[in-house]
Amino acid sequence: MNRHALRVAAIGAVLSVFFAMLSAARANGLRQLSPIPVDSKSPVTFFFAEGNPGTGYRSSDRELALWALQAWQRSAGTGLQIKATNESDALIRLYWAEPGGGEYGETRPIVVGGKQGAAVFIRPDMESLGSDIALRAGTDPLLRDSIVYLTCLHELGHALGLEHTRDFRDIMYFFGYGGNVVQYFGRYRAQVHSRKDIATVSGLSDADIARIRALYPASQ
Repeated sequence: MNRHALRVAAIGAVLSVFFAMLSAARANGLRQLSPIPVDSKSPVTFFFAEGNPGTGYRSSDRELALWALQAWQRSAGTGLQIKATNESDALIRLYWAEPGGGEYGETRPIVVGGKQGAAVFIRPDMESLGSDIALRAGTDPLLRDSIVYLTCLHELGHALGLEHTRDFRDIMYFFGYGGNVVQYFGRYRAQVHSRKDIATVSGLSDADIARIRALYPASQ
């Protein structure tokens, strides 16, 4: 087996555990969120908390979360605007979860000033995913950042009201339906050659984009 094949196989082993944990969380029956009500004068407000470095959080993780939200905003077009604000006023609030929760990402509905909102929890601790994952992510920082980014992208999609899909091409795909994890992650990883690439390589499918645009249509 050549070096490229070994790398693909290693990534597959890492992501198999990751998506199994994510799928397990989804199988627990988390409530589906409704789209956050917006208009041209009312952007979706958001707040991304700082995390505890002792849990595997890095200060640069907030940038990954921002890139994920911006990917949805760019794809939606003018129908979806976003704006950072303080925690108490934010419709979307993202927190970095402590180890031991049993899932890598979760989104919960909240109500903010009578409006639908969402609390997103992302666990950035590679150790929680097992020693093999921690070792590989430790030697491949881009793999680690890609896992965090894709998790934020998926969960923020839920926060904006998107449901799971059965289409393997979608970021909102539910791995409870099966699928080749190596292929799923590899198609994104192949496009990312440095950390800064994550800011522009969205990871969204055409169907993901069509759904976010349908939820947040441009003003007439």
